[in-house]
Amino acid sequence: MSGCTGDHCVTCADEAVPVVVARLLADGLADVDVGGGRLERVSVALVDAGVGDTVLVHAKEAIGVVAT
Repeated sequence: MSGCTGDHCVTCADEAVPVVVARLLADGLADVDVGGGRLERVSVALVDAGVGDTVLVHAKEAIGVVAT
């Protein structure tokens, strides 16, 4: 899994971004595909998401499921 590059994470931006859940992990976490096969770890504790779902993420927190 790739981490943040430099000082910027796609999922830490000042706006919510759509990403695809690649893998569900323990403790309400998931690895999400942020594009180009790059994965970032985020919390999905606030949403009911599964692998393959597109979720909106802001500040490393999934805030909504937009497509299943």
